[in-house]
Amino acid sequence: MVRSFLLKRKSKVSYSDFVIVGAGLSGLLTAKRLREKGYSVRIVEARNRIGGRIHTLKTSDHTLVEMGATWFGAQHINLRALLDELKLGYYEQFMDGAAYFEAFSTAPPQKIEFPKQAPSFRIKGGTEQIINALSSELNDSEIVLGQKVVQASFAEDRVEIISETDTYYAKYLILTIPPALLVENVSFKPDLPKEIMLVSTQTHTWMHDSIKLALTFKEPFWRNSGLSGTVFSNVGPITEFYDHCNFEVNTYALCGFVNGAYASLNKEERKEMVLAQLVKTFGEVSLSYVSYEETVWKKESYTSPVTGSGLFPHQNNGHPTFQESFWNNHLFIAGTETSPQFGGYMDGAVARIEALVKNF
Repeated sequence: MVRSFLLKRKSKVSYSDFVIVGAGLSGLLTAKRLREKGYSVRIVEARNRIGGRIHTLKTSDHTLVEMGATWFGAQHINLRALLDELKLGYYEQFMDGAAYFEAFSTAPPQKIEFPKQAPSFRIKGGTEQIINALSSELNDSEIVLGQKVVQASFAEDRVEIISETDTYYAKYLILTIPPALLVENVSFKPDLPKEIMLVSTQTHTWMHDSIKLALTFKEPFWRNSGLSGTVFSNVGPITEFYDHCNFEVNTYALCGFVNGAYASLNKEERKEMVLAQLVKTFGEVSLSYVSYEETVWKKESYTSPVTGSGLFPHQNNGHPTFQESFWNNHLFIAGTETSPQFGGYMDGAVARIEALVKNF
């Protein structure tokens, strides 16, 4: 499981070369690269856990399921290079066998065969492995959990960062949380340029619209029946579903996405509709699940801004204004949404940070 850090509750003032806001992939990689260059760092994270939108859960039957980032492709060379550096393995998403496609609510799902496509990959042991590897070098003084940053100011070549209880000082500030969330929750003195504020509010936050779903089973009934476990539906509530067995194929699950429009329902209402769809697709065997897990990312206040609905996927990701620095080169906005390359994805997070830290 993801390494635990102590929650910071006592008011305190501290100083480091860099303060990094956000302990997801971007923030942890930033800390690793800066420490390699000899800088002191402190990560300030609002959640009570590290990982951000990488969130691997262990279910009651000890199956690992991904509630956040899961897949990547051969084209994601920055992420794959980092995985190689960290000596983390990955494997091809299982797609062998027939899939189901549901085009209309008035017709049953149809069994189809997909032509061979470029594979997607998953990290062995769960996506959390990359979080564990990056955080393993940090000591307890370098990461602070449970601290929501509310204000940042700049004067006399020094940045002051104020959380709900603590104050931090640094020469540089790197912000890795989603831009829309950033400008919604943090006040800046002096003000940031109007363009960056406007673009940030109109930047789509990856996972904001997503509902991630996973069900675990004692046996992979779909594989045993010659099915891939893949489901595509125009009807819903599930829109995409995939085999989610581990590399060793000794834990069994299906995992995918529920249409974001169902976020307004409560969990039991969604669950009832999900199970009805699975029975319609796979039959009564679907009801033999062991664990039902879901994450409605719109309700994750440390990921999703209050505003942001109505934006198209990846809108303004990698916008040129995000590539600028502010406060006389002392403040940088650097989450995955700011990456010109695969913005919003894990690869975008890695690419943006690798490019940024070359400046120090």
